This record gives sequence, C-alpha cells and structure tokens, in this order.
Amino acid sequence: MLDVSDDVRAEIGDEEADRLLAGDDAPGSYDCTSCRTPGDSEQERTSTVLFVGEETAVLAFAHATCIPSQVVPVSEEQLRGAVRSITGEDAAPRTPGSEPAPPAPIPTNDRQATLGITCGLVLVKEELHPALVVEPNGPIARPGSAGLEDDFLPLLIEHGFALVTDMNALPDPIAGWSALLAMGKLHAVLQPGTAGSQSAWWQAHQPLAVSDGWRTAANKAQTVLMYAAPSGTIGHQPREDLMRQALEKAARDGKLVAASMPLAGT
Repeated sequence: MLDVSDDVRAEIGDEEADRLLAGDDAPGSYDCTSCRTPGDSEQERTSTVLFVGEETAVLAFAHATCIPSQVVPVSEEQLRGAVRSITGEDAAPRTPGSEPAPPAPIPTNDRQATLGITCGLVLVKEELHPALVVEPNGPIARPGSAGLEDDFLPLLIEHGFALVTDMNALPDPIAGWSALLAMGKLHAVLQPGTAGSQSAWWQAHQPLAVSDGWRTAANKAQTVLMYAAPSGTIGHQPREDLMRQALEKAARDGKLVAASMPLAGT
C-alpha cells in the first residue's frame, strides 16, 4: 500500500521504485516522518518522502493521510540535521523499517517543559517578515542545575541569540540554525550539532500549519526571524497586532532575544 510519486520515482529510478511497490523494500512498520506516530505500510496507505541535498538523498515514510509522496529539497549542509530531526538517523540511506529516535527532552528542575511556538508576520523597517515566537510552558533550568532559576534566555544568548532592544531592527543571523518547512508546514527548528551537523532544538509533535501569507513571505525571503521569551512573558495572542505589543513589552523589560535563520525546505 505504498505510494511513490512521479517526482520520487524520477529521483530513485524505476528499478528501486518498482521494488518498493512490489513490497521487496517496503518499510513494514515505521514512524511517520510527518506526525511521528506509528504506521504500517501493509495496513494503510503510506507515502514515500525523499529528502534531497546536493549529494545526498534519504528516503523516509509517512502516512498518506498526513502528506503525499513528494521530494523535499534541502541543502546538503542542512540535510543531516533535517533527517536526524525527522527520522532519528544520520544522512545515510535509510534502512526500511528502522525506527527514529525520540527527540531529546528539554531539561527542567523537576519536569519536562515544552516549547510553544507561534508563527506570525512581524513588521520590521516597513516590511513584513515571517517570525517564530517561542515561549516555554515553564522555567528552563541549566542541565545539571538543582536551582530554581530560569536559564532559558541565558542559554540562548550563549548559543548566539541577542537581546532585543528595538523591534524595528532586524535580528542578526545566527550560524548553524535553521527552520525546517516541509509541505507548507513547520516541522522543526534545527541547531548546530557535532562535526558540522544539525540536530532538532524544537520538534513538532505534529507539523505546525502556517498561514498562506507566512509561507509566501518565508519562501520569498528564505529567512525566518525567531524571537524567544521566558515562560509567562508573551502568552497566547489571538492577533498579530497583540503579539507585536507583547513582543515590544518583553523587549522593554529585557526579556526578549532573537536571531534570524535560513529556511530549510518549502
């Protein structure tokens, strides 16, 4: 019950595509590359999803109800981190049926905090820019710390993010980070790993839908702004103008950091 699109077939060749469709190289059980829940290619329609860099291509699998079979282009530099964040593996040919590793938890004092991400358009220098606004649902402690202090912003500053003092100034680029968009949905925020690779700093449990305006702006700029604030600073804002007001207040209070990063995928 495997779907192989014409684009995927063109990349992997007729012989490999036919083997997949015949079941010889079918994945059997797998974790969906989109929603990360289990799937079974023998029981339900399954899409083949090919992540393609300049020199490397990695085949993954997804529920056909989540995303159709497709080719997702990413740069070679971003491919390792993108593949690791989605399949739990390095950028090498995927073994059919292998299961991805779970995303690494974010350490806190006594529980696992989660990161909330809001996608919105932010006006900077009279131009709308696609932005991610990140706020954890609780304090983030430094790994190994037994204290109660929230180190979320200091940790980000140590990784290259900068305090925002003026919302009308574009954040500086940050090396090694990127935002992964696939099939028009946000899948992950990637951070530098070891030996030039990337790993998932934030991983969507289910791909996060973005507005047509956000996606259009992101594809045009190929750059995403990321703002981050401590728990309880921004809150859930139903409109972008209210989100802007909350960001400006956080900046005035010295509780906002930001950086710009490239967009991976489409």
